[in-house]
Amino acid sequence: MAAKQKIRNPELIRGVRKLGRSASYHKRGLWAIKQKNGGKFPHHQKAPVADAVPEKAPKFYPADDVKKPLSNTRKPKPTKLRASITPGTVLILLAGRFMGKRVVFLKQLPSGLLLVTGPFKINGVPLRRVNQSFVIGTSTKVDISGVNVDKFDDKYFAKQAEKKKKKTEEQFFEAEKPEKASLPVERKEDQKAIDTPLIKAIESVPDLKYYLGARFSLKDGMKPHELVF
Repeated sequence: MAAKQKIRNPELIRGVRKLGRSASYHKRGLWAIKQKNGGKFPHHQKAPVADAVPEKAPKFYPADDVKKPLSNTRKPKPTKLRASITPGTVLILLAGRFMGKRVVFLKQLPSGLLLVTGPFKINGVPLRRVNQSFVIGTSTKVDISGVNVDKFDDKYFAKQAEKKKKKTEEQFFEAEKPEKASLPVERKEDQKAIDTPLIKAIESVPDLKYYLGARFSLKDGMKPHELVF
């Protein structure tokens, strides 16, 4: 183990040292260096720095500004799931189209979003992704051991890019009729495959079906911070 370095001029209290300016000057031996060099401290000249070669300007310039991508060394970390949310927990949605509805949590997706379902037949909430910041975890749980959710990931919910068709002159001036987006048959079958075993588990618990079908709301006199979900 290396020995501790001895301090020549220790600090007695903050801002006050043991030796003064003159005593420290003599103790360091600066007077001897100055006397050896004719009463002056030795001065060493800096080595001359070579002149930088100027870069030759390009002959042509790009017509548009070329943006250089910024370096990004940040590595995304997986989102930590809240301790109160476990598979089968009944959640209350706080935002979005189904605000106030109760849903069943199935699993957490790689993106950190939560996969939930109503089920659709009970309260009209289909399979969808929600952020855990906009849900309240309750103490009610549903047995989802018979539900298989292995095929569902973030790619399952990705929207397919539709190619725009070129319009003729007549079609351009015609009033655009909004086209109703029909749900693919595969999505409907997947919803049934999830809801069928889930509804059986819900119906085995008394009053749970009515609990999931009821919308959550606050009434006069209710204090949110005192509620136990």
